[in-house]
Amino acid sequence: MTDLSVTRKSVAMIGAGSWGTALAISLVSGGHTVRLWTRREEAAEQMRRLRHNPTYLPDVELPDDVLITSDLGTAVEDSDFWVFATPSQAVRSIAERLVPFSASVSTVVSVAKGIENDTLMTTTQVMSDVLHRVPEQYLGVLYGPSHAEEVAAAVPTAVVTAARSLETAERIQKMFQAPRLRVYVNPDLMGVEIAGSVKNVLAIATGIVKGLGYGDNTMAALITRGLAEIKRLGVAMGAKSETFSGLAGIGDIVVTCTSTLSRNRFVGEQIGKGKRLADVEADMSMVAEGVQTTRSVCQLARRYHVEMPITSSVYSILFDGKRPDLAIEELMKRAAKSEHWL
Repeated sequence: MTDLSVTRKSVAMIGAGSWGTALAISLVSGGHTVRLWTRREEAAEQMRRLRHNPTYLPDVELPDDVLITSDLGTAVEDSDFWVFATPSQAVRSIAERLVPFSASVSTVVSVAKGIENDTLMTTTQVMSDVLHRVPEQYLGVLYGPSHAEEVAAAVPTAVVTAARSLETAERIQKMFQAPRLRVYVNPDLMGVEIAGSVKNVLAIATGIVKGLGYGDNTMAALITRGLAEIKRLGVAMGAKSETFSGLAGIGDIVVTCTSTLSRNRFVGEQIGKGKRLADVEADMSMVAEGVQTTRSVCQLARRYHVEMPITSSVYSILFDGKRPDLAIEELMKRAAKSEHWL
C-alpha cells in the first residue's frame, strides 16, 4: 500500500485563476505552503489585502499559508515543486520565463487542460520542449472531474495524476492528497492529457444542444458518441483505451458536460441561443479552454486520420459561422452505422 504521507513543502502555484486558487487552498489544507503567482501586481495586492480572490473565487477565504506575489522569481524561489495553472495556450510563454530557475526543480505539474494550437503539443510536451534542464520524467499532470468552486469549498473530489515515471506520479499524488481531495495514479500520460483536453470540446457541443432547447435524449447521445470520438483519437496517438473509462475520461466528461459550473458548456449554451462567440468570450472573466482546443483537435484528427464528426461540427459552428441547428441535423443524417468504439 502506498504511503501518502509527505513532509511539508513550499509549492509554486503559477496562475491565480479559479483553479490555481482552489488548488492552493487545497494544498494548504494538506499541510503545505503555497506561493500563488498572479500576472498583475494590482490583483496580487488586492488578494493580499482582502484574503480572497475577488475575480475568480470571491466567496472563499485564502489561508495565511497562501502567499501571493506577482513576481515569478519570488513564486518559484526555494520551491522544487511547480504547478502550472495558467491557460494552456500560455504555458509556453510562462515556461520560457522560468527557464533560468529550473535547474533544481524535481516536479513540474500541469493542471491546464488543452492542446497548443501551433504545435499540437500537450502541456507536458510544451513544458518538455521549453524546460530543457528538467528531465521528462519529472513532468506530470493532475486532471479529472473537479470544479474549482467545489474543491475550494472542500467538497469531496477525486482526481487523477499521470507522468512519464511512476515515481513522479506518486510524488504528485502525495503532494495533492488532502482531506477532501482524493488522488489516483494512472500510468497513461498521453491518455489522461487527451481525455482531459478534448472533453472541453465535447462540453461546448453539449452546451450548444442545451441552448437549442433539445432534451436529455440528445444530450446522452452526444456525450456517448463524443466519448467514442475522444477515445478513437487517444488510441491513435498511443493512449490506452481503458483510460477513457476513468476519471480523466468519463469522469471529467460527466462534470464538464452536465454542470452549470462548466465554462465550456456555458459557451456552447450561449452560442446555441444565438450569440456570437466573440461576444460570449468578451463577457467572460475566465478562459474556456475548449474554444482554442477545438482548432487543435481538428488538426490532430486529420493528422491521425481519425473521424470526429462532433468535433468537426463544433469547429464549423465556432469558426465558420454554421448554424447550430443545421449542424445537428447533418449529424443526425449521417449514414447509419454499427456502434463501434474504435
